[in-house]
Amino acid sequence: MTQAPATPKNGRRRHDREIIALAVPAFGALVAEPLFVMVDSAVVGHLGTPQLAGLGIAAALLMTAVSIFVFLAYATTAAVARRVGAGDLPAAIRQGMDGIWLALLLGAAVVALAMPTAPWLVDVFGASDTAAPYAITYLRISILGIPAMLVVLAATGVLRGLQDTRTPLYVAIAGFTANAALNVTLVYGAGLGIAGSAWGTVIAQAGMAAAYLVVVIRGARKHGASLRPDAAGIRASARAGVPLLIRTLSLRAVLMIATAVAARLGDVDIAAHQIILSLWSLTAFALDAIAIAGQAIIGRYLGADDEKGAREACRRMVEWGIGCGIVLGVLIVLARPLFIPLFTSDPSVKDTLLPALLVVAVSQPIAGVVFVLDGVLMGAGDGRYLAWAMLVTLAVFAPVALLVPSLGGGLTALWWAMTLMMAVRLITLWLRTRSGRWIVTGATR
Repeated sequence: MTQAPATPKNGRRRHDREIIALAVPAFGALVAEPLFVMVDSAVVGHLGTPQLAGLGIAAALLMTAVSIFVFLAYATTAAVARRVGAGDLPAAIRQGMDGIWLALLLGAAVVALAMPTAPWLVDVFGASDTAAPYAITYLRISILGIPAMLVVLAATGVLRGLQDTRTPLYVAIAGFTANAALNVTLVYGAGLGIAGSAWGTVIAQAGMAAAYLVVVIRGARKHGASLRPDAAGIRASARAGVPLLIRTLSLRAVLMIATAVAARLGDVDIAAHQIILSLWSLTAFALDAIAIAGQAIIGRYLGADDEKGAREACRRMVEWGIGCGIVLGVLIVLARPLFIPLFTSDPSVKDTLLPALLVVAVSQPIAGVVFVLDGVLMGAGDGRYLAWAMLVTLAVFAPVALLVPSLGGGLTALWWAMTLMMAVRLITLWLRTRSGRWIVTGATR
């Protein structure tokens, strides 16, 4: 019996199966992450307004600190996936362990720096006299969980590189459930107040890190990979992460500038901006799930010296990005009567919100391609280009956004500036992808 010849249609189906198998669980894990803060907010909110305000400040500081180190997941995914493609699982797991050791070292450094400076950090964020004590309490306890949070990031990257996004989903669900139960038990049952909420989150994060380590250690023992820290490997992981750190900081700067400009426009505009930003972040989770699949798939193809497969996978994921972007844009338009009342009943905020929201809807197909190409280049280990591209984007966006208030523009103009930012990212990423310079095959880049 002869085997049916490969066809473009069969190739698309194969890529579709891979994308769906990796992206759907990744989306679930991504959505589970912000639910930690939502649970804390729901539990602490019943203690009083000062406590909730303190939680809000501390949580913003923690999320900022952790998001800076997201490169631990991205760089590890690409490096591990390459070695999987090359058929060297022991080296893949060894690479992952280097990332985990780097996470532990960075986590210890953050704890050492942040613990004594917690009161100053809270003050910089402008906490009121009533909220500051609660913010400091929550922050100082939660800081102890940062090493575990960073280990979770690195270990998630290991499993993604091993083409496994299901385990991170299961761990995220278990962590969310444990966090909710611990918060209620410690805040109300044990009477610890906001400190109980912080301890609940720390314990849940530590449990998640332990679960990941069990999985990785089992894999290491199965394939004979060393678990000991390797200085050269840790340095290599750090070098691979630096460009992605620059990229992440540049992107955070874009979001901070946008928020600062919205604040200058007035209370109504900043309120509407926060609603749109929340929705924009939610759509980003869906698109980032495809990007995560791209990191794992592209890294594997390049590690296997399959340039053709990498190009075909990239092309198919771009099609997915465009399609998902169109769907998300349509959903934003159709669902706006349903979700806007959930956030505000103020007619002024609604009037300001609607035209800017339509701009966000129109820009979703652009965002879809940007997220996908970002993931493709991360999977290829092309971090240096991503860093420069994001710095160029920041240099274009910043002056345009800062001119919005002085030129009499409102929130809609600001979100057109955000769309310009995404368009610049699209151009830089598309040029790089088209050039083919990102394609470097082999177990290492």
